[in-house]
Amino acid sequence: MRTVQFREALREAMSEEMRRDEAVLLMGEEVAEYNGAYKVSQGMLDEFGDKRVIDTPIAELGFAGIAVGASMNGLRPIVEFMTWNFAILAADQIINSAAKMLQMSGGQYHCPIVFRGGNGTAGQLAATHSQSFESMYAHVPGLKVITPSTPYDAKGLLKSAIRDNDPVVFLESEKMYGDKGEIPDGEYLIPIGVADIKRKGTDVTIVSFGKIMKVALEAAEELQKEGISVEVIDLRTVRPIDYAAVVESVKKTNRCVVVEESWPLASISSEIAYHLQRYAFDHLDAPVGRVTQTDTPFAFSPTLIDEALPNVDRVMKAVKAVMYR
Repeated sequence: MRTVQFREALREAMSEEMRRDEAVLLMGEEVAEYNGAYKVSQGMLDEFGDKRVIDTPIAELGFAGIAVGASMNGLRPIVEFMTWNFAILAADQIINSAAKMLQMSGGQYHCPIVFRGGNGTAGQLAATHSQSFESMYAHVPGLKVITPSTPYDAKGLLKSAIRDNDPVVFLESEKMYGDKGEIPDGEYLIPIGVADIKRKGTDVTIVSFGKIMKVALEAAEELQKEGISVEVIDLRTVRPIDYAAVVESVKKTNRCVVVEESWPLASISSEIAYHLQRYAFDHLDAPVGRVTQTDTPFAFSPTLIDEALPNVDRVMKAVKAVMYR
């Protein structure tokens, strides 16, 4: 095992797959000459050249459309958006072209594309640059949606995403690129759609994903000091969701809190809560709890940011509430 940054894990995944398959290419804003806005693609232009590491104009709809066409003709593009907030402009190509192409063509055309980049909040970037898009893209049939929380998961899942024959939305975080974690020396892949138990426990299940996993795990650590044993499940993929892993955990703990960075309405936490009441109702000793971002546009003020996001205190209160403590 060796320790790498989150950005390095992503770079290794892309580079290994580009060496393995000449059809794989990287395109996006500042990925080549500038080595990536967050230095994820550092050095890749030097190794693979400007035919496979391609700088694009600031025109997300345009280069997402080019990638869809390229994927229909035998290439396997990785499209980097500087932030998924900008990629709202590319939603037409992602949702109306890539996601639907296999069905609309009667199975004649696959779209093997990975759309990836920074998602969610990253400090004082205000309302239009601080949105979390997990539930928006998870809503769309034809897409797979991945949101890793560790360098290990990021590398293994990105390699699987690049090899997938259909479009994958890969959601990262600007605040995670410098995070460090261990990965194996050799090649490995993580299957899409399989959750991971990051911490075992017996009293309450916390379900989360992405960078908010840090909050969930810190809350679990604090709750342990008060004698509450928390099992923490990292979904890793939010389409498809590993429902079985969540249900099996709740059968053991009988209580659940779902923590996510996005807004509450039509969220991943809503979906998990529905599924548990449908398929684990007799095992629940309390209603499913949720901790989400407040139902407002994101603020610029640091004080309001602290109020808006899930934090350790809110998660601890939610856990105690489902335990009637």
